[in-house]
Amino acid sequence: MKKFKTITTAFAGMAAMMMMAGCSTAANSSKKGNTATGNTVKIGVNMELSGAVAGYGEQQKQGIELAVSQINAKGGIKVDGKKYKIKAIYRDNKSTTSGSASVAAQLVNNDKVQAVVGPATTNDSTAAIPNVTKANVASVSPSATDDSYTLDKNGKVQKYVFRSCFDNSYQGQTAAKFVTNTLKGKKVAVIADNSSDYGTGLAKAFKKEFKGTIVSTQYFQEGDKDFNAMLTAIKNKGFDAIYAPGYYSEIGLIVKQARQMGIKTPIIGSDGMADPKLAKIAGSDNANDIYYTTPFSTKSAETDKTVQAFMDAFKSKFGTEAPTFSALAYDSVYMVKAAIEKAKSVNSEDIAVAMAKIKDMKGATGTMSVDAKHNPTKPIAIEQMNNGVVEKAITVK
Repeated sequence: MKKFKTITTAFAGMAAMMMMAGCSTAANSSKKGNTATGNTVKIGVNMELSGAVAGYGEQQKQGIELAVSQINAKGGIKVDGKKYKIKAIYRDNKSTTSGSASVAAQLVNNDKVQAVVGPATTNDSTAAIPNVTKANVASVSPSATDDSYTLDKNGKVQKYVFRSCFDNSYQGQTAAKFVTNTLKGKKVAVIADNSSDYGTGLAKAFKKEFKGTIVSTQYFQEGDKDFNAMLTAIKNKGFDAIYAPGYYSEIGLIVKQARQMGIKTPIIGSDGMADPKLAKIAGSDNANDIYYTTPFSTKSAETDKTVQAFMDAFKSKFGTEAPTFSALAYDSVYMVKAAIEKAKSVNSEDIAVAMAKIKDMKGATGTMSVDAKHNPTKPIAIEQMNNGVVEKAITVK
């Protein structure tokens, strides 16, 4: 009888412990978002690895690969005495909004990632927002620049949406001031890509800030090849410079055809031009007096040890100079790392909350903090290209 009582008491104790464990499990399972298991933090990569803007996606993939390899080589991310290695899960959105939305759903629902890096473009990034938001997973776009990207339709900050790049207004305003103060331009012709919010947003910001005269505004579409008609239309307008926000694929041709037509005035653009392919498309002899705003410049390595270390590591791993988009993606991964360490948690909801509080993080694109609208505050550079080579960079704070 005594033995039975002892067994009964023990059973009761075990049952109580199981109930407590069950309550604990239930509490954990009810927490929002995805929580890392084992010793691995999963970062989903929603990227344009094929399609129209695969060039950006491939560069960003390299930046992500470098960051992940560096962090893992140093032991991973430490949280409360435990070390987590990063596993990057790459999925190709094929440079389409439908593909981006689908990839986002796969990453957060099937792969159960703790954070997402990408996509590269504003349109593809915006398409992914509903799915990452529903899953309570933070996403960091390396290059979605539209002003309203981090905001909803009512102007409220999207809790799970961040970026490591500048918004269009900042780039456009900086370019306008540069034309006025540095180039002493008083009359400008604008040629912009109106097939995306990127080109139209930059043009709008430039025109709003520029104090001189806009003599003409011409628009083109992504994929256009012949720009002679619009260049002929502006050729005799008496402008001091051309502001041409867009991607290297089209701007390279605009530079080439403008120079061949005898238009020698400075051409100023945006970070979409920050790619070695620009000079190849334009031709080195034509790529003179070219300027563009960019969050990253190899010239910064002369004074910034963090930039130099990134450039050296990138060249060692890939055998080439580091492009701007690789640097932005590299910093995006380190933003995730900084947020995990700040949160002391590997839960995606906690990571999102902590990401909004990042301060003074040293990155390849400068020391950054995340502002109230989930944009990075950091220096901006304007690179000058002559004969197809970047000669210098002017840092603007």
